Amino acid sequence: MAKRSAKKLRITLVRSPIGYSIRQKRTVRALGLHRLHQTVEQVDTPVLRGMIAKVSHLVAVEE
Repeated sequence: MAKRSAKKLRITLVRSPIGYSIRQKRTVRALGLHRLHQTVEQVDTPVLRGMIAKVSHLVAVEE
């Protein structure tokens, strides 16, 4: 059996969370983003997709 490699997403913070609710700021932080134009790679899961959906106006996602 071949082991499947988990699909990764590249998430980039493109807008500042300043001026948005504390909940959205914490979601951006939980994604691993700290500063503008920072990019992180995360494993694609339903939980991650939900977090991205909540802050979709602040981040850009590449598959």
